[in-house]
Amino acid sequence: QVQLVESGGGLVQPGGSLRLSCAASGSIFSTNTMRWYRQGPGKQRELVAAITSGGSTNYADSVKGRFTISRDNAKNTVSLQMNSLKPEDTAVYYCNANARTVGGYLSNYWGQGTQVTVSS
Repeated sequence: QVQLVESGGGLVQPGGSLRLSCAASGSIFSTNTMRWYRQGPGKQRELVAAITSGGSTNYADSVKGRFTISRDNAKNTVSLQMNSLKPEDTAVYYCNANARTVGGYLSNYWGQGTQVTVSS
């Protein structure tokens, strides 16, 4: 089994910054693409950013230039640095990863989510 645990959410004023982290644990052999999704109030879940095991990244247009995704392959962690936050960034942020277990099983996993609230 693989578990993803997010941390780093909270309340921040507009224009502020937060850093989210996600750690994958369990019987992991390797992690492939890791992603951050978010779901705002009354909205569908959307992809925010993704990073491959080789470090290639892509971002939603709404966060380009403000958010940066990074990862540590040795530790199976992924982070999301969020700068210049706006009220519309308010959402529950979810970590997502494709991972292969030591038994060779490849699947997609989700974290439990962490709340980010941008408000004055």
